[in-house]
Amino acid sequence: MPEIRVPGMLTLGGLIAGLILGLALGDTAVLPPLLAIAEPLGAFWLKALKMTILPLVIGLLFTGIIETAAAAHAGAMARRTLGLIVGVLAASAVVGGLLMPVLLALFPAPEIAMPQGTAAPGSALPGLGDFLGSLLPTNVFTAAADDAMLPVIVFVALFATAATRLAEEPRRQLSLLFEGLAGAMIVVIGWVLAVAPLGVFALGLTLAASSGAAAIGALAHYIVLVASLGALFLLGAYPLAMTVGRKGLGAFARAILPAQVVAISTQSSLASLPAMLASCRKLDVETTTSEFVLPLAVTLFRATGPAMNVGVAIYAAQLAGHELTPMAIAAGVLVAFVTTFGTVSLPGTVSFIASTGPIAAAMGVPLWPLGILVAVEMLPDIMRTVGNVTMDVAVTSAVDTGAQETSTETLH
Repeated sequence: MPEIRVPGMLTLGGLIAGLILGLALGDTAVLPPLLAIAEPLGAFWLKALKMTILPLVIGLLFTGIIETAAAAHAGAMARRTLGLIVGVLAASAVVGGLLMPVLLALFPAPEIAMPQGTAAPGSALPGLGDFLGSLLPTNVFTAAADDAMLPVIVFVALFATAATRLAEEPRRQLSLLFEGLAGAMIVVIGWVLAVAPLGVFALGLTLAASSGAAAIGALAHYIVLVASLGALFLLGAYPLAMTVGRKGLGAFARAILPAQVVAISTQSSLASLPAMLASCRKLDVETTTSEFVLPLAVTLFRATGPAMNVGVAIYAAQLAGHELTPMAIAAGVLVAFVTTFGTVSLPGTVSFIASTGPIAAAMGVPLWPLGILVAVEMLPDIMRTVGNVTMDVAVTSAVDTGAQETSTETLH
């Protein structure tokens, strides 16, 4: 995949500048002419962002499923690792779908006024029959044209799964085609995000003009609630290491701490890989296990991703005044679980768009809140990375314990 640089600090700075300017101008005569420019500019940037999501997700999802299937054929250790990964990711998606509505009920978000032209659509997927009927498209191209994300994702997942049954040459050609599609769209989304500071400035100015100081309170509230979902899986790694990995709580906490420090400073699971390998050595994990499982986990596994991504989409619905039905949340949970296999190797901001965009679309949530929330993603992303790194080491210790027990049984 091509490397792109996303101006995270500049994007955050653009949001802050837009909010401050919108608050400072208030009801002055200067504000309406500025809004006349900012509103269409923000809408234009959102459309540019939205046009990349579907082709990007299609390319990433296809290649992610092919890579996952290939890893599953690498032996018993790979299957054991993938079993744990799939189980944790499924639990993560379900927890996000169940817990975020509860958190919002207990700690309601500050009410903000929707920017002009961003009225929420009607509730999607109102009943079980509609939900089941929406899973499969009668025409995948029509579904894509109508922004029906869920049936398109189901079709691509089935198509990629079928491709794993093909002979090596046609499978490789299909993989190259979809890898090229994803790579090209990553370049395009890199261009779009390169001007994110300007687009987010326009959105922030519009939001502050319509909602005042409540907009800042909503962003702070969002960061705390979404980060709390990641913290849940960060803390969940410790009992996993203790019960399945058979590691002492103190030993695991001491061993993982250096890797967590690297994760906080780099916000990259890949950059934390050497520190994770060192943590596994301190925990007496077999070198063959850690050197196999950790690279695989870094490639395919973001434990906090589904929970936090579903949480983002549900929070976006709250900001947009869009009421979610249980079936809409179920659609988001399903999409969060499926698409997580295709976005783990992306930079944090690109991964945010590629992951949360399809979930929001499947729920029927408008995109404009994501265009604002992406500016503060670098803050929850710290929790994402620390939680993922901690869970990676916990899963590695669990796989190693299972491998040692299997070896002992074989010897006997």
